[in-house]
Amino acid sequence: MQPTQQLIDLLAESTPLTFSIELLALRDALLQQYNGAVDAMLFYGSCLRSGDALDGLVDLYLVVDDYRNAYRKPLPALFNRLLPPNVYYLEITVGDNRVRSKYAVVSMQDLENGTSPKWFHSYLWGRFSQPCGLLYSRNDETSDRVQRILAQAVLTFLTRVLPALPERLDSAAIWQQGLALSYRAELRVEKPERAILLYESWEDHYLALTSLVMDELPFNVARDQDAPGLRFHIPLPPHTRRLSRLGWMLRRLQGKFLSLFRLIKAAFTFQGGADYLIWKLERHTGFPIEVTPKMRRHPLIYGWGVMWRLYRRGVFR
Repeated sequence: MQPTQQLIDLLAESTPLTFSIELLALRDALLQQYNGAVDAMLFYGSCLRSGDALDGLVDLYLVVDDYRNAYRKPLPALFNRLLPPNVYYLEITVGDNRVRSKYAVVSMQDLENGTSPKWFHSYLWGRFSQPCGLLYSRNDETSDRVQRILAQAVLTFLTRVLPALPERLDSAAIWQQGLALSYRAELRVEKPERAILLYESWEDHYLALTSLVMDELPFNVARDQDAPGLRFHIPLPPHTRRLSRLGWMLRRLQGKFLSLFRLIKAAFTFQGGADYLIWKLERHTGFPIEVTPKMRRHPLIYGWGVMWRLYRRGVFR
């Protein structure tokens, strides 16, 4: 199942074409740091939705040609290859403002694989089915390849989530419930309302996207003309739905372990990782968390007690 040019064009049209000076400064700093290894740079998350790069932490993905070229050191390249992506922190000064960024590094090949149907877990195809901006591209050929990858992520996402959802549903239910499934497949702190907010922030985009893409899916999709709004009827055999529910149960189990391993890896790669993790937990949950000097210096040793208490209180799902 390959994306059509019409789908690729729709996603490209929704990609921001201009960026703030703060984002351009981040882009230039990262391009200089990675010595020509960056093929593309993707911008997504809450700062994209708000349009303000100073509102929180800018989320970026650096798509590199090769991990060895990106790092020039064997250990981070090995970590990135074994469990992509590696996550890092960058803080720069632009005028009188401090711009903070969390960026992930992934190879073009891993991004392509991770958004395709052959990739079981939703970590990449779940993320990149959501709107994002192309902050940098090496050339037009690379830009076309990235846009095709993003279109494939949408197809993979919908193909995986629809059999686990009700038979009759509208665009809002598809994306809100589908995104909630992908959130639960990770060690996420977001509340269920997060998926609702994300959909409402991009409602026009999702309506146009859903209307177009449903005809490209490998299902017999009927449009319910009698229902108010745009509703879809997707009849599937019971065994297909059972297998889909089982698949999402396995993704949830797999995702907890993968998220844990990524947190451990981030302790070695993410400067200020303990402070960032606590800030993100407090922002999304409202729970005040004290960071002790020991925990800041040795998060792998002293952070587990805090993580366990948060899990017991239902912060992690």
